[in-house]
Amino acid sequence: MNSPGPRRIDEIGDESRRRILDAAEELFAERGFDRTSFVDIAKRSGISRGSIPWHFKNKDGLVMAVVERVVGRIWPAERYESVPSLTEVFAETAELLRSGNSALVFMILVEALSERGVVQEQYREFFARRREGIEVLLRLKRPVTADPEKAAEQERTAAVALNGALLGIHLQALVDPGKVDLDAALVSVATMFDRNLAEVWR
Repeated sequence: MNSPGPRRIDEIGDESRRRILDAAEELFAERGFDRTSFVDIAKRSGISRGSIPWHFKNKDGLVMAVVERVVGRIWPAERYESVPSLTEVFAETAELLRSGNSALVFMILVEALSERGVVQEQYREFFARRREGIEVLLRLKRPVTADPEKAAEQERTAAVALNGALLGIHLQALVDPGKVDLDAALVSVATMFDRNLAEVWR
């Protein structure tokens, strides 16, 4: 006996949730969290205003759902199934920059730093994932003569620096795209990092 497929009402609920999240993500990127209302989201999504709290309880719940989806898209759980190369790390950054809502990453940062900070934990996790990927990459390149404890600390510091460089390029490309050559900037950082890789463990 075949198992029943998803109920129509569940499919409608999932579609409504997706449309609300899509609209909220676009509006948060355009206007910020505080200047986006349920009325705005309802108008953009085509879903009634009353349906939004039914799905997400309140605005904080909606913000957190958007953040979780964005972080999952940028750095999905399956990303841990393989170790990224430095080239992949930079390629992912470039892909993020070219996505339509890349400004949302910095909107999230502003929210994470605010007194409310409802997304602070999710954003902390986003940074931690980025750093962890770089640390794993460096660990595989660690000299066999390096002291493991000291090397781990050095790799952690290098991951913070490299992640900061990538996010800095991202921000500049958003603010002044006409004067920032994204690909050239990423290649420049990657080249400097590769040429000075041995310095990480000195």
